[in-house]
Amino acid sequence: MADSLTIIGLGYVGLPLAQEACRCGFRVTGLDVSSSVVKGLNAGHSHVDDLDATDVAEMLANGFSATADASCIEKADVVVVCVPTPLSDDGTPDLGAVESASRSVGTNLRPGTLVVLESTTYPGTTGECVRPIIEEASGLVAGDDFHLAYSPERIDPGNARFGLRNTPKVVGGLTDGCTEAASTFYGRLVDQVVPTVGLREAELAKLLENTYRHVNIALVNEMAVFCHELGIDLWSSIEAASTKPFGFQAFYPGPGVGGHCIPIDPNYLSWVVRSLGYRFRFVELAQEVSERMPAYVAKRVQDALNAERKAVNGSKVVLVGVSYKADISDVRETPARPLVALLRSMGAEVGYLDPHVPEFWVDGEPVPSIGPVDAASTGLADADIVVVLQAHRVVVDSDVLNDAAAVLDTSGRLVGENVERL
Repeated sequence: MADSLTIIGLGYVGLPLAQEACRCGFRVTGLDVSSSVVKGLNAGHSHVDDLDATDVAEMLANGFSATADASCIEKADVVVVCVPTPLSDDGTPDLGAVESASRSVGTNLRPGTLVVLESTTYPGTTGECVRPIIEEASGLVAGDDFHLAYSPERIDPGNARFGLRNTPKVVGGLTDGCTEAASTFYGRLVDQVVPTVGLREAELAKLLENTYRHVNIALVNEMAVFCHELGIDLWSSIEAASTKPFGFQAFYPGPGVGGHCIPIDPNYLSWVVRSLGYRFRFVELAQEVSERMPAYVAKRVQDALNAERKAVNGSKVVLVGVSYKADISDVRETPARPLVALLRSMGAEVGYLDPHVPEFWVDGEPVPSIGPVDAASTGLADADIVVVLQAHRVVVDSDVLNDAAAVLDTSGRLVGENVERL
């Protein structure tokens, strides 16, 4: 089996994959267009939440190296593409990084190599975009001269229970031989490989997972709005419903959705559906609900201040947790940004407390930090209202919020006389 692996894209997907491959005896080279990422990793520094300097040092000791030189692909037995797949300004898929990586692969590919795309994308990308680019640049034929497969990433940043090794890996190949080659490769890295019937089915599996979450999160977010108006404790109702041992999975409301998976990935599927002349109405509605949640949180802030005969204009508002989920530093698509913009437009003085995010900018302006946590009690006590967006353990497990005059908790984690939950 192959021992030489090149991973293109050293972000929150590619770097954990590189770590596990190093542990399993592969000679791993990481290829990235960012010179700062390359220099940092080669110097022993990590830029993602799930790996620290000790992890990178272990990788380097096992032969890992990072480079910006695509010629490293020439020596690879396996190439895995883990580059970003954002949305364009018009809301359509942006495959620029995938196309660029595919050209690099094709230019340097040798016969017999396994090429796997892990970047989240719409069904058809691997076969109809990646394949022709590689074949044209290399002169090789997928399925005959090299193996081509798709395996959706399932990395959940900050998840201490499930990592790459113990999360089942879905694999779909261009041919049965491609699927077998990819399954054999991933079988060395993970406990369970799940082969599917082809490329498009594997691509759709990832979008199905995230669309399922997107729609159900939007459902409880919409319920949170009218439950508040009806005087119903939605959190208690979710807890009660969760006692049913079948037919129910708990989802929880929040200030909005963030990261790559929920706000972006379902739109890839929606785009494909629109190309067929249909509308994916569930995704469109879920997106609408999620996008208006920051405005709803701002309204709840206004209502809470009004109850104390205070105006938002001139009030001090502190946001706790500005990353997109708890206990990580990732601020991609975080709902904290539109919330800050809304509160500022209403005249509020906005600060934040987040031990994982050393600086936070919105619309080109910094948001003042009141942290670190052990020195934040004065800033919280001076605030007219504190809004908990993400319940970072280091914050909620301390008593730092006890002296806050009023707390609006969007996470459902807090109780107390000064706490109102979303």
